[in-house]
Amino acid sequence: MAKLIECIPNFSVSKEKDEKVFQGLVDVANSIPGCKLFDVQSDGNHNRCVFTLVGSPEAIEEVAFCLAKKAMETIDMTKHQGQHPRMGAVDVIPFVPTMDMDVKECVDLSKRVAERIWNELQIPSFLYEDSATVPERRNLAKCRKGQFEGMTEKLLLPEWKPDYGERRIHPTAGIVAIGARMPLVAFNINLNTADLEIANKIAKAIRGSSGGFKYCKAIGVMLEEREIAQVSMNMVNYEGTPLFYAFEMVRALARRYGIEIIGTEIVGLTPAKALIDCAEYYLKIENFDCRKQVMEYHLIGME
Repeated sequence: MAKLIECIPNFSVSKEKDEKVFQGLVDVANSIPGCKLFDVQSDGNHNRCVFTLVGSPEAIEEVAFCLAKKAMETIDMTKHQGQHPRMGAVDVIPFVPTMDMDVKECVDLSKRVAERIWNELQIPSFLYEDSATVPERRNLAKCRKGQFEGMTEKLLLPEWKPDYGERRIHPTAGIVAIGARMPLVAFNINLNTADLEIANKIAKAIRGSSGGFKYCKAIGVMLEEREIAQVSMNMVNYEGTPLFYAFEMVRALARRYGIEIIGTEIVGLTPAKALIDCAEYYLKIENFDCRKQVMEYHLIGME
């Protein structure tokens, strides 16, 4: 069986804000043999785009570097503004084991990419999640704290020397977080209010770092063109904290403020089981086994 890795690089640019730079990244992603660009998500409010690529380890290693190089050449972080926290032109490069791969192999790959990005592009990096060299760096939010504007001073702190590179950011491309991790679901909930403070309060209540769900990271975001607030989440372990846990808690907290959920969204690709678990919960299916009872699971591998 061929080995496959998923890579989900996040870039500090959006199609809505700079279509030419955005398209340049898409073109690079499509130019490397052995990998496929499965999905592209762009958000003008976040001023951020997320690519989902799947390919052989060799192809993914090459495309990750080439995309970092293109981002460095075309994105100037000194001019970037957006709702989403960010610290670099290519902000984060996660590697996810997909087929006949394990996390350790992805960790090794992440280190090779980080080393090459420093040696050839002079962009420093933090290793995060399963690649982290110290426990404090497993959490991407801790690595990113201070964002691009505060990173120069942060790197001078004894505990924040980059894993690869010197204690200085690239002047226009900043710094990047690189690591191996298990599948993550980017799950956003939209509220029928323009009060960002409410979204922030809800996000604080549900995220693990402030006492909420262990595997939930959350912030409040304002969707300017729709004039609504959003609770933007990364569910880093959808089995430990299912999506419906977050949904029901956000709904209950929103009602406390007299508002309702008006919609949700999934950013990028998601494991089928994350959604099947929600269907099982809301339909109250008893003794359900998705591996045996979902038809598509039986079709995988058929000619």
